[in-house]
Amino acid sequence: MRLSLVIKKENADLEKQVNKLNNFLVLKKSIQLALSVLIFGCFTQVKAQERVPFDQGKKYILADVTVVGDISFNSQTVVTFTGLQKGQEITIPGEEVSTAIKKLGKLGLFDEISFYVNRIQNDSIYLDLNIVELPKLGEVKIVGVKKAKVEELIKDNSLTKGKVVNENLITTTKNYIENKYKKDGFYNTKVNINTIKDTATINQVNMLVNIDKGDKVKIENIDFVGNTKISDKKLQSAMKDTKKKKVTRILKPSKYIKDKYKADLEKVIASYKEKGFRDARIVSDSVVYNKEKNLLNIKINVEEGNKYYFGNIKFLGNTIYTDQGLGRVLGIKKGDTYNGVLLEKRIADKSKPDAEDLTNLYQNNGYLFSNVNAVEVKTANDTIDFEIRITEGPIAYFNKITVVGNDKTNDRVIYRELRTKPGEKYSKDELVRTVREIGQLGFFDPEAIDPKFRNVDSGAGTVDIEYNLVEKGSSQIELQGGYGGGGFIGTLGLSFNNFSARNMFKKEAYKPLPMGDGQKVSLRLQASTFFQTYSMSFSEPWFGGKKPVSFSSSLSYSKQFLNNFVTQRADKTRSFDILTLSVGLAKRLTVPDDFFVLSQSISYQHYSLNNYNTGLFTFGNGTSRNLSYTIGLTRNSKGVNPIFPTYGSEVSLSAKLTPPYSLFNGVDYANLGNQEEYKLKNTENRQNIPDANGNIVNIGDYIDANGNKVTDFNLAAADASKVDQKRFNWLEYYKVKFKADTYTKIYGKLVMRLLTEFGFLGSYNQDRGAVPFERYYLGGDGLANFAMDGRENIQLRGYPNNSLTPTNERGDQIGGTVFNKFSMELRYPITLKQSASIYALGFLEAGSAYKDFKSFNPFSLNRSAGVGLRVFMPAFGLLGIDFGHGFDALPGQPKANGWETHFIIGQQF
Repeated sequence: MRLSLVIKKENADLEKQVNKLNNFLVLKKSIQLALSVLIFGCFTQVKAQERVPFDQGKKYILADVTVVGDISFNSQTVVTFTGLQKGQEITIPGEEVSTAIKKLGKLGLFDEISFYVNRIQNDSIYLDLNIVELPKLGEVKIVGVKKAKVEELIKDNSLTKGKVVNENLITTTKNYIENKYKKDGFYNTKVNINTIKDTATINQVNMLVNIDKGDKVKIENIDFVGNTKISDKKLQSAMKDTKKKKVTRILKPSKYIKDKYKADLEKVIASYKEKGFRDARIVSDSVVYNKEKNLLNIKINVEEGNKYYFGNIKFLGNTIYTDQGLGRVLGIKKGDTYNGVLLEKRIADKSKPDAEDLTNLYQNNGYLFSNVNAVEVKTANDTIDFEIRITEGPIAYFNKITVVGNDKTNDRVIYRELRTKPGEKYSKDELVRTVREIGQLGFFDPEAIDPKFRNVDSGAGTVDIEYNLVEKGSSQIELQGGYGGGGFIGTLGLSFNNFSARNMFKKEAYKPLPMGDGQKVSLRLQASTFFQTYSMSFSEPWFGGKKPVSFSSSLSYSKQFLNNFVTQRADKTRSFDILTLSVGLAKRLTVPDDFFVLSQSISYQHYSLNNYNTGLFTFGNGTSRNLSYTIGLTRNSKGVNPIFPTYGSEVSLSAKLTPPYSLFNGVDYANLGNQEEYKLKNTENRQNIPDANGNIVNIGDYIDANGNKVTDFNLAAADASKVDQKRFNWLEYYKVKFKADTYTKIYGKLVMRLLTEFGFLGSYNQDRGAVPFERYYLGGDGLANFAMDGRENIQLRGYPNNSLTPTNERGDQIGGTVFNKFSMELRYPITLKQSASIYALGFLEAGSAYKDFKSFNPFSLNRSAGVGLRVFMPAFGLLGIDFGHGFDALPGQPKANGWETHFIIGQQF
């Protein structure tokens, strides 16, 4: 950038003016704008134009500053940024103009800044300010990477059109791209950035970024020298982010990143400290690049030292807790092998905010200002004595609690979830719990929830907490497709998860819908050639607004037609209709703890069959009614992020019950087939063709199982359709289900999920038997397509949908009354950004469904394994794909099922 001060005068001799005392100043200077002394007194040169004589060091009154040059900024705005004002007293040359030049330079907008003395009248001076703008950015072209990466790089570097292009932008962009690819293992990445003048637009340049990633540099070997107590393999395992090249390495690829390598060296020392080697150190290390192989070789020299043990451990400064109580929390006793890592965690485990350590013991009881330190006080031979020095400090209380960043969600929706109340004793546990509760709402980016401590006053014993939040899209569109019921079924669903019912009649609230009160409204449509269902639901998490009692309601209607095999269209004369209505309440409990929720609901379903003769039910005409009461107890302590929990569990036990009608309706279900009204009658016109006994059978005559006419109804066969219609007129059953879902972080970001499920459908009266509704269908993706009969589709990947479901003698699937399933997943996050959360997974699963409890065998399971990917986008919910291999044969098949691909669209976690 060029900065200068020039004095000019019309019709004056240039040579004569040069001999005067520095009539002008021309300063060429870099963008860094070094010291102002360079502006007035150094690097002076003559500019070939006419000058105005002036008295050096004299003070003048600034009469005016005129901006000259072709600029896009408002002239007055530019003058304002200089800080110069009309009527101001200035010295030429002097600090005032020097400061003005520096102020303009710091804006980073100009390539050249020049001040000229235009004229002098008495003591008044007129200055011209000539500026040349830096060019603006036009188009950006990036070559050498894929198109998706181009957009990401442009966004990450804010290379937006119209941005000022300067050396800082070019250098920053280049460094960012090089470092980004080096972190991915492309250690030889080279970036070249050129700017090309845009001839079509004034003062605009286009940017061309050439990226040469080169080949990914991996690590050939990691050698340790000097280690005798711990093997190379274990030390290499301690290095979490620096790994050798290996064919089987998937989740943690081999690559060298300097910062992570240095951190891994510390982990090597930590692994020694865990084994008692307190004095272990790294003497030297080297990283050598083999250009021919494009591989790195790492050599690490270690000095292990001696092995130590814990000696006496003494507590000092504790008045609230006894030595014995603190010792139980510390969990370390005299004679134990020295473990520096364990000691640090028992003092303060920074990896777990809710860990059971000494610091949290005090922090959770109000002692915000407490401090716990372990100090070595004596080392004798191989034994180390410690003092645990504690400064308890005063009890602290929460003072002002505020929430910022909730642009859509109303304050009261958040404040009612807060566990940190003004005036209450400070508790770190309540702070951590509050972060979880806010994350579980689903309205905010769980990775961005940031509780900040404000106005920490140890004298007053108070602290303010400010929860910083970032809203995310909470409404979802569900687009789902699958095959069921003989054809393709499409699903369209809309879920408004932060709805505001109280603002429905306020016109100004529609932006585009009234939102912010935490209510949920869902609308869903499923349709195919032979099937349609419409449903809507509403839920209010704080019914009445004062207590955490959730209210929910839903209404749905479904209609299914049979296929006409002649026309290949839906036969409208053969249909099955379902109307469902349900209401429920769920209350958060305080005993045993407030992770427990007790839920209750009542639902009514009306099934209507019209000439619907299939293998699904034993009768084709009539109605069934299902009035049920469901009660469930759930304990949910899953982590902050509901999409990718890293800790906690969800354990639930539920029971669904209908009234025991058979206990008081007086119907003898065991002898229904012997009663006259349930005997089989002929319904066909046989056109006077006699039966096997030579009798003419008319419509309405009683017949036996072979279709022969009988005159005594006692000899007639039972009409199974009528019997079952009576048995299932009002459904009678009980249903029990258990589910345990746990999450544990086991290695870095790697999370293990363990899932156990068990379900049983029983009957009060064995003569009525198990109902053909509400059964379990096992196998496949577990999506709820074609769930007309209240069935539960249980996921078991590696097998076709519902393929592991019990069948009757004809081979028709009838559903199971018992099932059990076990699943283990290893999940690894690729990104957990607000715009999209993506994680990869590997799974092992096993499960079976059984016709009745007599055939139940918890060890006879269908097994599978596979891998998958999940993508969660706020607008669409969870999308995924799984590749599963079934190790066992399907019923009637001679060999293992093999590979299956499962698409998961719109299903929630």
